[in-house]
Amino acid sequence: MTSPVERPGSDGEHLLQTELGTGVRADRFYDDQVRDRLNPRMREFVARQEMFFLSTADRRGECDSTFRAGPPGFVRILDDRTLTYPEYRGNGVMASLGNIRENPHVGILLIDFARDRIGLHINGRALLVPDERMRAEHPDLPEDPVPGRRPQMWVEVEVEEAYIHCSKHIPRLVPAPLQKGSGTGGGRSWGTDDARRKGGDHFGAAAERRPVQPVPASVPEAPVPVPVPVSVPEPVPVPVPVPVARVAAAPPGPAERRRARRGRRLRGWFLRQAG
Repeated sequence: MTSPVERPGSDGEHLLQTELGTGVRADRFYDDQVRDRLNPRMREFVARQEMFFLSTADRRGECDSTFRAGPPGFVRILDDRTLTYPEYRGNGVMASLGNIRENPHVGILLIDFARDRIGLHINGRALLVPDERMRAEHPDLPEDPVPGRRPQMWVEVEVEEAYIHCSKHIPRLVPAPLQKGSGTGGGRSWGTDDARRKGGDHFGAAAERRPVQPVPASVPEAPVPVPVPVSVPEPVPVPVPVPVARVAAAPPGPAERRRARRGRRLRGWFLRQAG
């Protein structure tokens, strides 16, 4: 049985095996199935596959999973501890290669859906190799006649773990016959930039994006308005009426009394004459 020091896997999986009581089964799997190289049957399996799934992570551990495909044999076995595969022209994002540049650990899963209905895990450390250098070191690499399948880069993987993915949950998928007129390349549009042939906006993501209207550099910015002082006329004072005190009249003097008696006598005389 595998000793604790030599056990494959992570500390996390070992702790869970202890918590869930699966350590005996795990050790049996480690002993029977996990290898640090590709045995002959694994190499034969890899050499005839047309696709695989790739997992990478950046230096912070943030993961990405992707899919790679090519003609049978596009994954090349260099020796029992090394394989390589070509990176064809894609969308230009370079997510997987960028992760490998920061963190070389990769996980590869190859699944045969049609014949054996079995899978193979390969975990290891990856290195980015330019096409010219790879061909100089391995002159037996074939030249692919399909323009879109000419490698821009190769990913060379040093195998650290290789083990089976059991068949009990793998569906059987039968390849469909190629449509008439599909042409060279197996009906796939290798390396194309044609949005329709790449699947268009299948999930409607581009349609959700709000268009941003850029401001032309030639248009000057609008001046900031400067406040203009406005003269306000001073209020006109409203006159307030001042109450006038009543002054009592002075009593008449002797002269006024004489004139008053004379006036009464004259009025009496005129009344008598008139009567």
